[in-house]
Amino acid sequence: MLIRLAIAEAIAAGTIRVQYRRWAKRRVKAGTWIHTSAGVVVVDSITECDPESLTDDDARAAGEPSISALRKGFRGVDGDPVWRVEVSFGGGEAGGRPDRGGEAGGRSDRGEDPRVRLRADDDLSDDDVAMVTTKLDRMDERADAPWAWRTLELIRERPAVLAADLGAVLGLERDVFKPRVRRLKALGLTESLKVGYRLSPRGEKLLDIRRSDR
Repeated sequence: MLIRLAIAEAIAAGTIRVQYRRWAKRRVKAGTWIHTSAGVVVVDSITECDPESLTDDDARAAGEPSISALRKGFRGVDGDPVWRVEVSFGGGEAGGRPDRGGEAGGRSDRGEDPRVRLRADDDLSDDDVAMVTTKLDRMDERADAPWAWRTLELIRERPAVLAADLGAVLGLERDVFKPRVRRLKALGLTESLKVGYRLSPRGEKLLDIRRSDR
């Protein structure tokens, strides 16, 4: 099951929870992991639906501007079943190209949360460091002002501080700051606390390596 980067990032941010696909046969099942460039997307459920009952609201919920755009994106043969796929973000790094279908991981039992494993993994290879550094640098380059590395440093300096207060330090509203931290969390670099955040072991190690390289 291919998922465009923009859609995967929206799933990571929690703003998209459903996708629609036209397949002759069901290609995923509940518990399937789909590896994308934004991290792991988890299939929570899949049910066949009536495509004629879908509306513009359904399309927008799936990240498309209209029902006509959603239908235009359907692959396969007219008359094949249309599936409603409910999804959530499982965290993690893709570690490669998006999974092209079938059952990622080969089982429906998700076992240990991949987000937990990733956050705890501080055994960073040179390739790991290069990959994550590139992603963070791109986040900074695409924003109006650099924020990714600054946010990691800020969370290290001020763990368990309200998101609104941390955002204020960077001149960001809470509703802007929190989705950005979720992107860092998707890389396994931060952990959410009852109040605020802290760096994960992986995030701590990354900053240590960055400082030692300067």
